[in-house]
Formats: sequence, C-alpha cells, structure tokens
Amino acid sequence: MKSDIVIIGGGITGIAIAHELAKRGEEVTVLEKRFIGSGSTFRCGTGIRQQFNDEANVQVMKRSVELWKKYSEEYGFPFKQTGYLFLLYSEEEVEQFRENISIQNRFGVPTRLITPEEAKEIVPLLDTSEIIAASWNPTDGKADPFHATTAFALHAQEMGARILEYTEVKDIIIADNEIKAVKTNNGVIKTGIVINATNAWSKLINAMVKLPIRIPIEPYRHQAIITQPIKKNAINPMVISFKYKDSYLTQTDHGGIIGGIGYEVGPTYDLTPSYGFLREVTTYLSKIIPALRELLILRTWAGYYAKTPDSNPAIGKIEEISDYYIAAGFSGHGFMMGPAVGEMMADLIIKGKASLPVEWYDPYRFERGELRQKALQMG
Repeated sequence: MKSDIVIIGGGITGIAIAHELAKRGEEVTVLEKRFIGSGSTFRCGTGIRQQFNDEANVQVMKRSVELWKKYSEEYGFPFKQTGYLFLLYSEEEVEQFRENISIQNRFGVPTRLITPEEAKEIVPLLDTSEIIAASWNPTDGKADPFHATTAFALHAQEMGARILEYTEVKDIIIADNEIKAVKTNNGVIKTGIVINATNAWSKLINAMVKLPIRIPIEPYRHQAIITQPIKKNAINPMVISFKYKDSYLTQTDHGGIIGGIGYEVGPTYDLTPSYGFLREVTTYLSKIIPALRELLILRTWAGYYAKTPDSNPAIGKIEEISDYYIAAGFSGHGFMMGPAVGEMMADLIIKGKASLPVEWYDPYRFERGELRQKALQMG
C-alpha cells in the first residue's frame, strides 16, 4: 500500500487533520491501533472553551469554536454553546481573570465578569455564598465526542481519506533522514510524510524515528464521574472552580452530571480508577452544587492528559527528518482544539505556514528551554 500522508493516531486530532487534508484533495491514511477515539477522545469531559490566558490559545480556540459550529450544522452532531462559568473567590483571582478577559475581548471573544447574583441566574443550583464574581462566556460550549469524531471520520472517508482501525504501527522506516514507509501489524505502507497525532503515546512514536530533539510529553491519568440524571437544563454551562481542587462539572443531554477535579496521577498508562478520587470528587463538587450530595454516581472512568511542562501542545515539523510532523501533548485540551489543529496542520503541510499562531506550539521550545506561559488547564 502507498499513501502520500500517513497520520498515526485516530483520536480527534488525527481525524480532524485527515478531514482537513482530504478536504483539500490530499491522499491521506489514518492508522489507529484500536478504534477511532478509543485512546483519550471518547473519555474526555466534552468541554470547548475560548477562555484562555494567552493570545495564541484564544485565537486558536476562537477559530476552533467557529469550526465546531460550522461542522455541527453541516454534519448533524450536537455542539451546544451553553457557556463556561469560572467561579472566582478572591480579588487575586478576579484581577487575573480581568487580564484574561482583556485578551479574549481583544480577539472578539465576548467574555465578561459577572456578579454572584448573575451567576446564580445562569445556574440556580449554584452555591454563591463564597464567590465574589465569575467569568462568563456564553459562546463556549460542549460537544459529544463520540458523535463528533465519528462524523468527522465519516466525512473524511467520503472525501477520500483512508482510516485503518486495529492497525498498530511497529516501526517507521527512514533512509538518509527521509521517511520511506510505516511498518504495521497489517503490512507496510509506503509514504513520505508522517504525522504523529498519538498524544499520550507520542514518545513511543518519536522513539521510532530517533527524534533528535527533546519533546517532553507524559501520560497522566485523569478521572471523571457521571451521576444519575436530574431535571434537564439545570446546569447548562461548564462550571469551573479553582478553589475546590480545580473542579469542573456540567450536565449531559440525558440529565446526568459529568465532572472531575485536578487529580492527575502519573506519568502512567494505568487507567484503573481510584477510590481516593471518588472520595474527593464528591466532596468538592458538592461544595459548588450542594444538591449533588443526594445523587448516586453511576460510573467513573479515566482517560489521559498528555502533559507538557507548560500545558501547551507541540505542533510542527521536525526539520531533521523529512517529512515528520507532530501534533501532541494537548494537556487536556485536545478535543476542544481538534478542528483548528486540523486546519493548522494542513496549512503547514501544504503551504509551509499557518494563518493561526502555530509558532506558539513550536516543538523546539523545550530543547531551547523556552517554555510558554502555562496554559489555563481546566475542563
């Protein structure tokens, strides 16, 4: 088999890149060792936000939200702009979010500070006794990872992309610093371009090409819960609290509350759920929404945060190997960034440059010791 471009990894990142490349007429093949979305995508918390604390991520996420809206309307998967509500408990938090909001407003993101009373109007079940303000953006939202990723994959295939599931990469064949082929459990695929979109597993693929630079991406277990259903539309936005161990929660379409806390464990590939997490998550989430104390937890599961030292991904071309690209290390933001990353990577491969600020995610920054401002890692 031959393919001009091979993407390793069938999560939202790899599928979105394949979708955009196929849309532009490129011959592209996605290799996924299990089934699409099975690594981290189908395990994510569903949130999609533009509320970041730096210009690059705000611009990328503004574009990503535009694409989420466009493709949800075209392909028929659910994307709801129900907002993100960051709860603020101190003047220090308020001042930091004033700065964040200033950046967001500069790029047309309509975030604003609101009062506790306004926050309670948005989420009547909220305990506002301790908060002094909140950061609110009604154009943030959430999407169903299963339906969204499947829709992107199906339309990518309709445009000519190949998606090979249960196809595990065993090696990448290189001669004279040029990629020649990818060896899999199902045979060899001749190619000249490889994109590493495996996120939590990216270091394993990097080792196959003997990556000449250091890109520190490590897998951390991140756990979540879902509760029994309550009245629908009780908690529409994603609600965030840094005070209560980086808690986040929102309501699913069927009425259950999905939520989690900052309880990352790692580096590890072990996804065994922790009882300690269950004790803490129930304590902290019920401080935000006291009514949650009465609810049963139906299920808990874990996925991966593929973390970098500055919580920003590595996106770009590795100059020493022709042609090897990476888009990994999303630190919990991979699902929300997916469509915009698809555009950025397609631009880089076809044009050699991107309209979005991809240089912020320069894979060489770690080698140079130039970490970015730490991305706002939450939900």
